[in-house]
Amino acid sequence: MPLFIISLIIQIALIVHIIKTGRNTMWIWLVLLVPLVGTLAYLIVEVLPDLSRSRTGIHARRGLTNTFNPNRDLNQATELYEQADTVAHRMLLGRECLNKGMYQDAREMFESSLTGVHAEDPDLMLGLAEAEFGLGNPVRAKELLDELIRLNPDFKHQEGHLLYARCLVSLEQWDEAEHEFEVLHTYYSGPQAKYYFAQLLEQKSEPGRAMDLYQEILKTADRNRHYRSLNKPLITETKAALKRLNKGLH
Repeated sequence: MPLFIISLIIQIALIVHIIKTGRNTMWIWLVLLVPLVGTLAYLIVEVLPDLSRSRTGIHARRGLTNTFNPNRDLNQATELYEQADTVAHRMLLGRECLNKGMYQDAREMFESSLTGVHAEDPDLMLGLAEAEFGLGNPVRAKELLDELIRLNPDFKHQEGHLLYARCLVSLEQWDEAEHEFEVLHTYYSGPQAKYYFAQLLEQKSEPGRAMDLYQEILKTADRNRHYRSLNKPLITETKAALKRLNKGLH
């Protein structure tokens, strides 16, 4: 059977699958206009994750979906909020705004939700603290985090801990920040804690300890493909920081 016929059959089968399963019609145009790329993308993003709900499959779906429709999650969160102005929808939209660096919008979502029975909600308080930090208000962010822990002493969140340590750095409370990072970097799942800790050590003129942390990040990235793919920009920055330090020591 000619290759053209096989390709056409695959395209038709995928288009039928797209329509039957209610997928975004964007996929139809992608499969028709760029058959090879469109077919591979659709299989990886839509079909494989359905067959296997593995962490890798889900990550691939998110990555490619963001490439083709980078504002999908934000748009969906906005639609939900417009359909029903609930605290849950505000929180979701606030999170998506944070992901996009829309800190003023995020602040409005979280701040307006901290009322009534939700006045002491730790997730809302954390979201507001993240928005304040993104807006360049580390003092206010730290105040919110201190209040969060006072009201919710059992609340544990690695992103909240990282944010608190970064607030201390921004406020030039070096010793307190180092104490937080000493604990944080041992359990934080990504490279961010080690990276920001290394930056702090550079500021404190401790290049040797900073280099050790940068090297730990790169060693983990070499061993763990998933870790590497999730943190590509930060790993690139880590390589640049390590190169700069090595140059300064020679």
